[in-house]
Amino acid sequence: MTSLDDARALLREFPVVDGHNDLPWALREQVRYDLAARDVAVRQDAHLHTDLPRLREGGVGAQYWSVYVRSDQPGAVPATLEQIDCVRQLIDRYPGQLRAALTAADMEAARAEGRIASLMGAEGGHSIENSLGTLRALYALGVRYLTLTHNDNVDWADSATDEPAVGGLSAFGREVVREMNRLGMLVDLSHVAATTMRDALDASAAPVIFSHSSARAVCDHPRNVPDDVLERLPGNGGMAMVTFVPKFVLQAAVDWTAEADENMRAHGFHHLDTSPEAMAVHRAFEERTPRPVATVATVADHLDHMREAAGIDHLGIGGDYDGTAFTPDGLDDVSGYPNLIAELLDRGWSRTDLAKLTWQNAVRVLGAAEDVARDLKATRGPSHATIESLDGRGR
Repeated sequence: MTSLDDARALLREFPVVDGHNDLPWALREQVRYDLAARDVAVRQDAHLHTDLPRLREGGVGAQYWSVYVRSDQPGAVPATLEQIDCVRQLIDRYPGQLRAALTAADMEAARAEGRIASLMGAEGGHSIENSLGTLRALYALGVRYLTLTHNDNVDWADSATDEPAVGGLSAFGREVVREMNRLGMLVDLSHVAATTMRDALDASAAPVIFSHSSARAVCDHPRNVPDDVLERLPGNGGMAMVTFVPKFVLQAAVDWTAEADENMRAHGFHHLDTSPEAMAVHRAFEERTPRPVATVATVADHLDHMREAAGIDHLGIGGDYDGTAFTPDGLDDVSGYPNLIAELLDRGWSRTDLAKLTWQNAVRVLGAAEDVARDLKATRGPSHATIESLDGRGR
């Protein structure tokens, strides 16, 4: 058999748990959640990176659907609830393909049934609007991780792509982490500043995750994870899930993206806008200035380094499909995961290592967070702290 055949065989037994997919936001932007207008039971190559046929081709067995909303617009809480509602509608619409998952045991049950375990992660602490009660409500609705920031700071945590404000986590930010531990909600450190990463590792009693981040030593972008943080993951028990976004994995793409973003702003668009009008501006820029192209090998280089820094027990995959305008060659959409596994096989990664990367590490980490929560709930109740009481400020 070829490496690709071997990769597909492995994924049939140990499918991919992907840490981050923005399909709900794409459905919001494209069809305002009208699932009949964008039926993902059939291929949607012209519109989306994600649909059910390509998830099957890619060997995906569990997906953390991002219930993301923009951090620079008001109304984050109702918009997040709409995103959660979208995921629930998807699960209800395709029950033979998708299964709601709240626990590690649910993930294993879905794998046994041949369905895709569907979990949710809220991308950005702005989605709780400085309220621990709102955090608990999101958990009750099924959200199993919270990314502490998105591209902008929140009042209690610094983002990787904003100016430092509190120096990492504030006192209230540390209380958010403790309450997440008590609930069993994973602390996601993608998008946060390195200072916030370190503070969260100091504060968390449970394993943390990076739902979609790569290695800063390989590509020097603030969205990536420094080596000293990767080296702390074994002590914490957490995991870093490599992302495929070219501007986070290929150094030449970092510089090109800065120019492309400035071009978008000059034309009156937000740099994350993926509307047809905005993409037309992107395409015109790319015709004038060809885009550096990442490949499967580019992503594998990050995983090789991350394995050296953190160890194989602390790695996973978080593609960020439908949350990026561009993807690497060979990882064009969610059907591409076998190409990455084949590349790693060719580099000498063992079947045991790859089973951990694709499935076992992610299941273990969620289960460990559940264990920590069980112990904490036996000793303390919900926190009623406020940002005013702990930080002396807030909105």
